[in-house]
Amino acid sequence: QVQLVESGGGLVQPGGSLRLSCTASGSIFGIYTIGWYRQAPGKQRELVATISGGGSTNYADSVKGRFTISRDNAQTTVYLQMNGLKPEDTAVYYCNADHEYLSRQYWGQGTQVTVSS
Repeated sequence: QVQLVESGGGLVQPGGSLRLSCTASGSIFGIYTIGWYRQAPGKQRELVATISGGGSTNYADSVKGRFTISRDNAQTTVYLQMNGLKPEDTAVYYCNADHEYLSRQYWGQGTQVTVSS
């Protein structure tokens, strides 16, 4: 069982920055792809960015060049650095751990990001 805890959300003005953190309860790097997803009110949950066990990254077109996903192997934490935030980035952001070999995945509880002046 993997437990994920997100933190770092909040209220920020357009153009501002936030860094989200996803901390895992166990050692998951190397066998899980970690992803950040978001869900805005009335919309479906969508992929924001992922980082594979091997370190490959992938981004939604809407955040390319503004968001960066990274990980700290020593702390079992994955980060999402969000720069140039826009009102349309407002959503609950969720961390996901997807096992790369087994049909097994876990979700965090989510953290609210609000971009507003």
